[in-house]
Amino acid sequence: MSGPVLKTAVQTEIGYTTTDTIMVRGLNLATEIIGKFDFVDMIFHTVLSRRPSPQEKVMVNALLVTTADHGITPSSLSARLTYIGAPEALQGAVATGLLGAGSVFLGTMQNAAEMLIEACLSLPPDADDAAILDAARALIRRHKAERRPIYGVGHPIHVDGDPRVPALRELSRDNGFFGVHWRLMDAVAQVLTTEHGKKLPVNAVGAIAAIVAAMGLDPLIARGLSLVGRSAGLLAHILEEKQSPMAREAWELVLRADPRNVLPA
Repeated sequence: MSGPVLKTAVQTEIGYTTTDTIMVRGLNLATEIIGKFDFVDMIFHTVLSRRPSPQEKVMVNALLVTTADHGITPSSLSARLTYIGAPEALQGAVATGLLGAGSVFLGTMQNAAEMLIEACLSLPPDADDAAILDAARALIRRHKAERRPIYGVGHPIHVDGDPRVPALRELSRDNGFFGVHWRLMDAVAQVLTTEHGKKLPVNAVGAIAAIVAAMGLDPLIARGLSLVGRSAGLLAHILEEKQSPMAREAWELVLRADPRNVLPA
């Protein structure tokens, strides 16, 4: 009597290769994708197994552009410092910059999207302003009681308002993705300001989270898109570091701040 047949093949639905073809989600990369898909098309095809609508394409392009760069940040500085130590390993420098995308910097898009989706479960799409404000108050109370951060508000630099938010809000309205999640995010900022005396306007994290939630995407995609977008910015910083170095100067600035270090004049 024979035993059960064991499945030995390890497979993925995303794609496979043969000696003369590369298949991605059922399409031939060489003949059906290259030259016919742009990068956002490819993201949707590989991740969601479908093409984006024109409105979805506008929004995802905007999210990639928004997250590409924010000047000297922990991610760009760490990438530059890694590059000067290992200039032969571009991938290592980019990876270093991405590894810091967590619950404080950059990666919070996922956290904020999860927060909004959870809080909007009991809200109908046409909830009135009073219901939205009540939901915002409940969210703030719940997060305070559970000692959870409130994501998507405030910024250490843009203390009077993140300049990216109005542009993202307008795009959301124009493309049909301004709904209950956006309204709740705005209400959270409003309640924190008027009832708690904290000036914490919606930031780009909150705007992107509201967009991803409104699009019905998995919150993990919010973090993923931010990493894809930031990779382009990190490449720019590393190329500039190669051409016009500044990381060593930043390193020496730290050394000189400690009087115990004796550096050459």
